Amino acid sequence: QVQLSESGGGLVQPGGSLNLSCAASGRISSIDGMAWYRQAPGKEREFVARITRGYNTNYVDSVKGRFTISRDSAKNTMYLQMNSLGPEDTAVYYCNVRGYIRDGSPFNSWGQGTQVTVST
Repeated sequence: QVQLSESGGGLVQPGGSLNLSCAASGRISSIDGMAWYRQAPGKEREFVARITRGYNTNYVDSVKGRFTISRDSAKNTMYLQMNSLGPEDTAVYYCNVRGYIRDGSPFNSWGQGTQVTVST
């Protein structure tokens, strides 16, 4: 019912920047929370950042001051601007979107993941 399309991952040198995007499409009536998670090799998926319908944000401590989450509600799109990247940020990044579809049913969708690799 709801599809998420992620983009913006890639290979970047330490200290570099990337901007991830996540666009939601389908029979969407409204979107509540939008969030980014990541999963590094051999580790469990972890929360990175969240933005609410009211544009309140919160971040995992390790990315505070370096990452900025934002959303364009008119486009049902979320972004993650990542600055001062380090090797510890290497992971597959997943977007997660929760809301309601047009028949009033809730949805909780995940993107396919986009690889971010920070390396020389």
